Amino acid sequence: MRLRRFALLIACFAATACAPAAVEPTAQSTPAAAPSTGNPEVTLAFAGDVHFTARTLGVLDDVRKLDPVARMMADADLAMVNLETAVTTRGTAERKTFLFRSPPGAFAALKSAGIDVVTVANNHALDYGRVGLADTLADAATARMPVVGAGSSAAEAFDHHLFSIRGTRIAVLGMSQVSELWQRWRATDDDAGIAMARDTTRAVDAVRRAAAAADVVVVYLHWGTEYAKCPSKEQRTLARRLADAGADIIVGTHAHVLQGDGWLDDAYVHYGMSNFVWWRNDAATNDTEVLRITVRSGRVSAAAVVPAYIDRDSGVPSAVGGSAASRILGVRSRAVACSGLSPSAP
Repeated sequence: MRLRRFALLIACFAATACAPAAVEPTAQSTPAAAPSTGNPEVTLAFAGDVHFTARTLGVLDDVRKLDPVARMMADADLAMVNLETAVTTRGTAERKTFLFRSPPGAFAALKSAGIDVVTVANNHALDYGRVGLADTLADAATARMPVVGAGSSAAEAFDHHLFSIRGTRIAVLGMSQVSELWQRWRATDDDAGIAMARDTTRAVDAVRRAAAAADVVVVYLHWGTEYAKCPSKEQRTLARRLADAGADIIVGTHAHVLQGDGWLDDAYVHYGMSNFVWWRNDAATNDTEVLRITVRSGRVSAAAVVPAYIDRDSGVPSAVGGSAASRILGVRSRAVACSGLSPSAP
């Protein structure tokens, strides 16, 4: 995977088609001290919701269709998305409006595009019950893809995955705050399911445990109100509790539109990264971005966004420049204005 990622990065720099892509600085902390030999810079990349169904189903037959994603993730040390579907051909459909499932191979496709860890804590992971969830986790295991946010018990679902990158320990967790079916889908001491952030005691304890084990704690959340560009009171309250518990980076999806990002005291928060590899063509939700965060000496030192647009035919996003980037960055700026977050660290 790393060789493929490096090759794609070189190809991107060499190709004039990559030149227009814009990188927009978001907020930057007080410059950290120069990295020591044991703790140099680490780059993290985050993007939003992913499906392999409808217009994106064909990606699994030809993963080269994900090359635009791979180019945006190519030089990140750690890249993460939310897979918002069950990966199964079995199970019983839940009684709900939208049901999503992908055939086996979804995690292998994401791995080929340079994704290193996936959260499945969302309101579609159990669309086909716990049988479907078991198949989803099995597909991830086959692809050797780390997954967070679900498991055979609450202990497993709320557990973090620990990465060590050039001496920096990064703990990654996934959780959902979406209310739909949350009590029935939540992982318990005895039942498989999702790490539900509405179980705030478990959520806060999970972050505290991760903070004790790592230099940097990332929490990827599925939360908020669909199509709302400003974070809800629930989002703000949970972000505060998790930041106080030790989360350094909090990122999220579910709104299907871009929400704002910035600093909440010492934590960097991006409330909503919109869709990413998306099943339905909707001009209002095709705007997206990749959040790139630089960690230096165990703290977030800088953040930037790469504006992107989801292709109306393939459902796969590509980085954009020029007027398209300016328009998307304008959308993002308006979302930042109502986020309640600070443009700089304290």
